Amino acid sequence: MDVKAHRLEGRVAVVTGGASGIGLATVRRLAAEGAHVVIGDLDPDAGKQAADQVGGLFVSTDVTDAAAVENLFKQAFDTYGSVDIAFNNAGISPPDDASILDTGLEAWRKVQEVNLTSVYLCCKAAIPYMQRQNKGSIINTASFVAVMGAATSQISYSASKGGVLAMSRELGVEFARQGIRVNALCPGPVNTPLLTELFAKDPERAQRRLVHVPMGRFGEPDEIAAAVAFLASDDSSFITANTFLVDGGISGAYVTPI
Repeated sequence: MDVKAHRLEGRVAVVTGGASGIGLATVRRLAAEGAHVVIGDLDPDAGKQAADQVGGLFVSTDVTDAAAVENLFKQAFDTYGSVDIAFNNAGISPPDDASILDTGLEAWRKVQEVNLTSVYLCCKAAIPYMQRQNKGSIINTASFVAVMGAATSQISYSASKGGVLAMSRELGVEFARQGIRVNALCPGPVNTPLLTELFAKDPERAQRRLVHVPMGRFGEPDEIAAAVAFLASDDSSFITANTFLVDGGISGAYVTPI
């Protein structure tokens, strides 16, 4: 990737879920812009490989475990001397999370733990480091489903992403005068292994969603990574508590083009 802007030179970025999909694309983009990248992920092989690619650090992390999350940010600080960027991105969308009528309590709780509680833990761990330097950027992965409803429901996923959006907005307001920016990144449907797993076996299901995207395609991980790099950089210095939609126009569409 030819990235001419070195907006993140020398900054330290922690990325959860950095071994695949949007997280991996973002690891590469942040490193290309000059950041030291620390990857927190459950997959040791893919996580270490991703870190090696960018000369970064891999820390095996269960994002639902408070001590593991604290260790992730401590390792970043101890290794590189600061925590400037936190991209809290780890998430799941399992098949047993569907309509509220079909989704059991265990499935509900698992998605909430991974998608919402982990963001709470990561923000709680990152903010004190950022307070020391009076500067930092936190980007939390929400989703376009945080601002729209769907009849093809994944009820716990949608609710968890709504929670991420509300929490990010509140943190952005609370810590604004301490130089800490917090934004919710809301991607539309993105061409990742997670989405492929959901839709590849059912083209009709994929088309049912795709027809609502004005651009007529799913997003690419690199396009989301570019948005993260922008929110991480000083180019977005007056943006906080924001619902940052990168969704191909889906949330703004009433009728899509023919």
